[in-house]
Amino acid sequence: MTISESRTSRITVSPVNPTLGAEISGVDLANLDDETWREIEAAWTDHLVVFFRDQDLPPDAHEALGRRIGELHLHPAAPHVEGHPSVMIIHADERSKVVAGNGWHTDVSCDERPPSATILHLPVIPDLGGDTLFLSTEAAYESLSRPMQDFLADKVAVHESAHIYRGRYGSKESESRDGEFPSAEHPVVRTHPVTGRRSLYVNRAFTTRIKGLAPHESRAILDLLFDHLERRPELQCRFTWTPGAVAMWDNRSVQHYAVWDYFPNVRSGRRVSVLGERPY
Repeated sequence: MTISESRTSRITVSPVNPTLGAEISGVDLANLDDETWREIEAAWTDHLVVFFRDQDLPPDAHEALGRRIGELHLHPAAPHVEGHPSVMIIHADERSKVVAGNGWHTDVSCDERPPSATILHLPVIPDLGGDTLFLSTEAAYESLSRPMQDFLADKVAVHESAHIYRGRYGSKESESRDGEFPSAEHPVVRTHPVTGRRSLYVNRAFTTRIKGLAPHESRAILDLLFDHLERRPELQCRFTWTPGAVAMWDNRSVQHYAVWDYFPNVRSGRRVSVLGERPY
């Protein structure tokens, strides 16, 4: 065990870097007891995104794992496993024109109650490529100047989805979860309901404007924040997948980017998300 690793009574936690991310070993996610889950949950709270190798996680077990966190979230538009509406299909191959997650984003921030957590399982990965990058929006907020933090404290942003979901999965808006593609307004700086930590809650995929600012002012501030989030490697970690690996991240404090550098090869798996609270 290296100096960076820590061992609890049941699991070993190996941090990826000082900012976020840890690999957890000694775990079978399909057969968890409550004590092991509590140790995983503590490590997840500390590291924001945690990774597990060599997992067999069929849809029933995947859903059960998500329910340990809370009520399962239903994606507004994406395809799901038959009989499991909360288990989203993640798949890319030689016929794909676009892929899910190929850009920095927070999952479904356009919802009134966006997911609090996401659990992704990939049994099939390309021989090379297909990594996922993660960034801490808490560290991003903390690294802003105090005047900028003060400026953003009362700002509200609009998050929209029609420009993303329309035609993305071959479905019509009328066939989506609510019969329309969602949009919502959320604080630019949100507070984590468990830890009380603050984070930047804007992302390039869904956030379209800041209320109360002129259009050119909103665009300038959002572009500044997007660049601040995305272009600082000290805020980020990178995960290289192996077959059967699982990533679980706190969607309130983490953005991610699924790199599509493996075309025409196959990357395939399933995702479960957990319904969160209204950001505040």
